[in-house]
Parts: sequence; C-alpha cells; structure tokens
Amino acid sequence: MAIDYLQKILTAKVYDVAIESALDLAPTLSRRIGNRVLLKREDQQPVFSFKLRGAYNKMAQLSAAERARGVITASAGNHAQGVALAAQKLSCKATIVMPITTPSIKIQAVEARGAKVVLHGDTFSDAYAHALKLQKSQRATFVHPYDDPDVIAGQGTIAVEILRQWQAPIDAIFVAIGGGGLISGVASYVKRVRPEIKIIGVQPTDADAMARSIAAGRRIKLAHVGLFADSVAVREVGRETFRICRKLVDDIVLVDTDAICAALKDVFEDTRSILEPAGALSVAGLKLWCERHRFRDRTLVAIACGANMNFDRLRFVAEQAELGEEREAILAVTIPERPGSFRQFCALLGKRNVTEFNYRYADSKIAHLFVGIEVSDRHETAELLRAMHKRRIEAYDLSNNEMAKVHVRHLVGGHAPAAENEILYRFEFPERPGALMQFLNSMSRGWNISLFHYRNHGADYGRVLVGMQVPPSEKGAFHEFLGRLGYPSVEETANPAYRMFLGR
Repeated sequence: MAIDYLQKILTAKVYDVAIESALDLAPTLSRRIGNRVLLKREDQQPVFSFKLRGAYNKMAQLSAAERARGVITASAGNHAQGVALAAQKLSCKATIVMPITTPSIKIQAVEARGAKVVLHGDTFSDAYAHALKLQKSQRATFVHPYDDPDVIAGQGTIAVEILRQWQAPIDAIFVAIGGGGLISGVASYVKRVRPEIKIIGVQPTDADAMARSIAAGRRIKLAHVGLFADSVAVREVGRETFRICRKLVDDIVLVDTDAICAALKDVFEDTRSILEPAGALSVAGLKLWCERHRFRDRTLVAIACGANMNFDRLRFVAEQAELGEEREAILAVTIPERPGSFRQFCALLGKRNVTEFNYRYADSKIAHLFVGIEVSDRHETAELLRAMHKRRIEAYDLSNNEMAKVHVRHLVGGHAPAAENEILYRFEFPERPGALMQFLNSMSRGWNISLFHYRNHGADYGRVLVGMQVPPSEKGAFHEFLGRLGYPSVEETANPAYRMFLGR
C-alpha cells in the first residue's frame, strides 16, 4: 500500500524536541548573485541539526515494550545526537554506532545525553553493518537515519515550516543529500502542496551515490566516499529514499570541497554562524545552479542543515574558501634565470596582491615559480595567463589542481636527481592509530620511499603524498599492493606540478 506522506508529515511528532527554525534572508549573498536567498536555519536546533525531527518522530511512536528494550542506530554524528536527545526525552536506552572518523565534537555531544557510543569502521556503511549485528543480539529497535517512512516524515516538517513562513512565490529549494531522508521528506510535502517549486539536491563530487543511482535507474553502491562532508558520506542511499527522489527531485548538483568551503564563508558573512561542511552543501549548490542557469531575481531557499563543525577544520576551510570563491589563482610559472626577469614578472602582475610565492633555483637557464595571486574571478586569471603567454612566459593555472594546492605549494623545489624509477601517489589515510604502519607493512621491502608529505587540516582523513622508487618490472606487484591496502589513491606521476617542482 502506498504511503501517504502528506498525512504522515502533517501528523508528525517533532515539536517536543524541535523548534520551528528561522527562515532568514542572506543579504550579502543575495546581492552578490542577484537573487533573493533564504536560509532555513536548521543549525539552530538544540542538537545543531535537523536530524532530531525524524529520530523523535520515529521513537515517539514506539510502544512501551519497544522503548523498554531500547533503540540502536548507526550515524556519522547528527542523527546520533537526534536519537540521543529523543532517548533522553522518552527515558529510553540508546546505543549509537559511529565511524571511527566521526568528529570528536559529535561523539562528546552524544555521550553527554546519556547514550552509549560504539566506534566502528571508517564510514557510515561500516558502522551501519555493525549496528545491525548488535541490534539482533540486543533485540533493540533500529532507528534508521534516513530509510524509514517515520524518519522521512519527521524531516518533512521542515517543508511545512518553509511554505508557512514564506507564502510568496519560491522558485527552488536546495537540499543536501546523504542517504536521502531530508530531501525525500521535503520533496514529498512540497510536490503535493506547491508542485511548481523545484527541489534541487546537492551532493559532494566524491559522495554522489544518489546522483549516480538516479542516472543508472538503480541504487549504486560507491566503493569509496569522501569524508570532508562527513554527514553525507554515504556509500549507498536507501530503497525508499531512492524511490522518492527518483520520482520527485528535479535535479542534483555536485559541488567540490572548495565550493563547500566558499559556501561556509558566505553563510558566516551573513549570519556569523559556522555551519559544518554538509550544512553548507545546499548553499554551494544554489550558487552553482544560479551560475549555470543564469538565474536572476528569483527566490531561492537553501536548508542550512547542520553546524556540528570541529574547530580544527576551520584552518582548512579558510585556506580553501578563497579558491572556492575563485578569488585566488594558483599559478606555476617558468621564467628565464637571468638578472631582471623576476622584476619583469612582478611588473606584469601589476597591483594584484600576491598571496603566496615559492621559488627555487632549477638550473642555470630557467627558474620555476609557484605563485598565489588575488583575482576577482576566473576571467581575470585567464587574462593574466594570456598576458604572460604573449610575453613568452610559460605559465599554468593550478587553481583546480588538488595535489598542487594541498601538497606541492609546501614542497616547491624538491627535485631529486638520484630518485630513479620514482612514481608519485596521493593517498587518503583514515585518521586513526596504525594507518601509517598498515601502509608501510603492506608495501614491498624493496621499494624505497623517496618522498613523503602528510598534511591534515582537521578533516577526518590525512592527505598524504608519497613518492616510491618502484622498478618497471614490479609495477604489477605495486598495483596488487594498492588493492590490498584499500586506501583511496590517485597516481600523480604525470602531474605537471610534480614534473616541474619535485621530479628528477
């Protein structure tokens, strides 16, 4: 029998724990992109996330016997806090299985509400599988973070509030997608009441399970997911949420880490609030959608769905935000090694502010420069490159080169003439004890590590750049090693940033 989500949403029990969050104008962002942008402030909830709505609606409808046996769930953090708060309100035992990579701020918040925390695995999928095993032994009720009609209905109450708070026309509502519970609830209500409003989902480029599933017409399970936006790091979306999204969601936008960081800055400038990466996904998608479709003078809503941000991530966010806003260009430049050439290059930059400059003598004929420059947009970067090429200066735009931004800018000048058969790989190591030793123990004793650079800005994984000397005859064994290791990796041996600044 078909589920009547309109009725379930209108009768959902959420306000024993949730507030009706504000729908605030974002004036600075609105002026900059030429549209009226409204932020649905779910970051203001008691657990700083929308997740308490669905969790409480599910648990409030359990029988006394079910509550007595307790509940169990798996979560990357925000759903966990919602379940913990609901359990506290309903005097019910709760066990929460969370990935080892969960930010400490979320773990501490769950424990503070009296729930038992079990850390297991690197991703939500790992935690979910372990929680299902525990559920059978404990005979507890499993409270799914997204693939449950009562949870979906609880999240749908956000849409009820939006349409009541803004009764004038709305052109589109932008919603972050992890497993799909939030957008399923929002779409189920909006498309019944105001079907002309577009529902646009937003996912990270490295955690796009829903976008891939809809494109394929079936649920796709990702081999790996990026962990920067940890709250939406889901390998496989739910059956029910996939069904709803396939039917009701108008489009899905994919955004990268730089765009998310820029959106975090946008929200901070307008509200002085700091969202978590997943909380700013909707804003990043809204900006990209407006750019692609040349939206002007429209009314757009972005659901700011969470603010459980670890403080030590802010350093990374601040550094990446300028690139995400396209206000900084990272260039690799080659100039003649002769007196006056550097002065000529600086004269070409004019009054532009240089944000970073790295130089190391390469040989008697040329010098390589790694330069960060403030620009107004990508068009200005293109104009600057054309001016350099016109003067026969070799220059590359590295602004979207992940290895250059994260690693090479800190390693410029590291040529190693004696490093024969060197190959370069970029890895994501899980931030947990033993990750490095697992890497070292897995590799062949005959391969020499010729370069190793680790950099972590507070994300849930370490970014590692490794150069290894692997004879051509052992390439097959090396690829077997990568498979056994299981860490996400990208070969960067052919990357121009490596050849210019680090290679032989």
